[in-house]
Amino acid sequence: MILIQVTKSGSESPTGLIRRFSKRVQESGVIRKAKSLRYNQRKLSEYKRKVAALKRLDNRQKTEKLKKLGKLKDAPRKRF
Repeated sequence: MILIQVTKSGSESPTGLIRRFSKRVQESGVIRKAKSLRYNQRKLSEYKRKVAALKRLDNRQKTEKLKKLGKLKDAPRKRF
């Protein structure tokens, strides 16, 4: 984590201090980095990926079986 400190120098106005601080924050890239990591998700472990794939296969097989038995109607494809 990057800490940015700005101290008031002499007769500097508060708005000037805020302007200088925001400029330093902009230059450091803290905000850009935080925005890029905002929706970042960790990669799933290999085990969890395998479990999810097996669940997908199982669900697909169940729906195929229900379609063959006539208990599940074919859903029309959505057109966008």
